[in-house]
Amino acid sequence: MTDPIADYLTRLRNAIKAKHRVVDIPASNLKKQLTSVLHEKGYILNYKFEAEGPQGNIKIALKYNKVSKKPAIEKLLRVSKPGLRKYVGAEELPRVLNGLGIAIISTSKGIMTDKEARNLHIGGEVLCHVY
Repeated sequence: MTDPIADYLTRLRNAIKAKHRVVDIPASNLKKQLTSVLHEKGYILNYKFEAEGPQGNIKIALKYNKVSKKPAIEKLLRVSKPGLRKYVGAEELPRVLNGLGIAIISTSKGIMTDKEARNLHIGGEVLCHVY
């Protein structure tokens, strides 16, 4: 697999379109950090790491609105790709939907949102946009 982050986002996107409650994703340290950021910001309901097999799995419980049944994640967009990496400095950090969404940034201090990176005044690789 050449792009595990794109695979992660595609599995989430497909599960949301199929209105699944839970999705299983092969685990890695980067995917675990992405999952914890999504949970912190309220885009997913819950998650659990399972250490089955050599790699393990991440079980993610997706979040939906109780009344309208709309998913909490409307769009997942991969920004930095293996063929064209997208790095930004602290001054050029993107604002997704004018602050309503989040950009997930891989920095020297770990995976974080654009707002956290702006507060710490550090740049990095823009992994994806979520809203």
